[in-house]
Amino acid sequence: MNFFKKAYCRTYQTIFRILMPMFPYREPKLLQDYNEVADSLLEEGGRRVLIVTDQTLYSLGLTKKVEEKLQKRDMHFAIYDKILPNPTIKQIEDGLKTYLDNDCNAIVAVGGGSVMDTAKMIGARAVKPNQSVAGMQGLLKINKKLPPLCAIPTTAGTGSEATVTAVITDDQTHKKYPINDFCLIPHFALLDSELTLGLGKFTTATTGMDALTHAVEAYIGHSTTKQTRKASLDAIKLIYNNLVQAYDNGKNDYARANMLEASYLAGVAFTRSYVGYVHAIAHSLGGKYNTPHGYANAVILPLMLESYGASVHKKLAEIARHVGLVNSQEKDDEASRKFIDWIKALNAHFEIPETFAELKEQDIEQLAKQADKEANPLYPVPMLMDREELEHIYQKLLAK
Repeated sequence: MNFFKKAYCRTYQTIFRILMPMFPYREPKLLQDYNEVADSLLEEGGRRVLIVTDQTLYSLGLTKKVEEKLQKRDMHFAIYDKILPNPTIKQIEDGLKTYLDNDCNAIVAVGGGSVMDTAKMIGARAVKPNQSVAGMQGLLKINKKLPPLCAIPTTAGTGSEATVTAVITDDQTHKKYPINDFCLIPHFALLDSELTLGLGKFTTATTGMDALTHAVEAYIGHSTTKQTRKASLDAIKLIYNNLVQAYDNGKNDYARANMLEASYLAGVAFTRSYVGYVHAIAHSLGGKYNTPHGYANAVILPLMLESYGASVHKKLAEIARHVGLVNSQEKDDEASRKFIDWIKALNAHFEIPETFAELKEQDIEQLAKQADKEANPLYPVPMLMDREELEHIYQKLLAK
């Protein structure tokens, strides 16, 4: 990256970091059970609820607990279950129609990141009816309180129940982009590990690697705080101790509960400290090829950490020591290498490859341009890269 662009990016990030304490960051109120879900919505005036989920989860009955508690309190509800991976603007608009047709004034999301992100944007469109989803792209374009929103994750990875972000795919352009606004942080969240006991191995692995990527990118960036560093380290340690166990034995409720906590903590960390080039590249692949986001992050993460080189040795070494991968005497460069090797070993255990079969060389220039636009100047990465440098990363991700 040339000097002037680098100076612009770092100045932008420095100003953002200085202003961070003045921003209205918050965490959702963590609820203990489904009774509290209904009661909390009622306290906020939410008597007519849109339950957002997907067809698989609905058919499995994973929304029944919510439905029963709403019915017990004579609360009306409607179901919108058309959510697919990598949610689109059309799904948001369809969900909004269901919300309006049923005169809803509150939302409960039961599902993974796609469901929670769609629910956020349905709420955003409800309070900003004259603003398109595309017009909300970027930073702080909504700026209006959403209807009461409760997020109940069924995967342990995205952390969307704690974040300012919704990631949307444009149906027309096939571009995937983040929408960031403080009002998108859900008002309430319920972490119910029972909902994750039926997750398959692929989903367990890739959502777990998504949470790991959130925590690592938040920790190694330049906009960390004492709170985000602690949340990142705690999340990574929980993942280090529980992800393989959750993958190998999907009915291990203890490991599942710890992974939900890890995902939440990683969400708390990256919603303040942001992510990096791993996410920017993953979003470009998701928009172009519909590559699952956690899967993309898992493939890209070790390569990107290696590409950062010495700029991340100290922080990766701190992580490696914190989780007990190395002892306190290990040199930073060696501890960093062992941490990256651990990530590679995780991918191998989960049968996640090192490249993308769907990636085409003729698409790389445009994909890198998209990643550059998303990441720079916002993401406070440890080492800045421009489009040409990002193209080299894509080249290494090509299947041979």
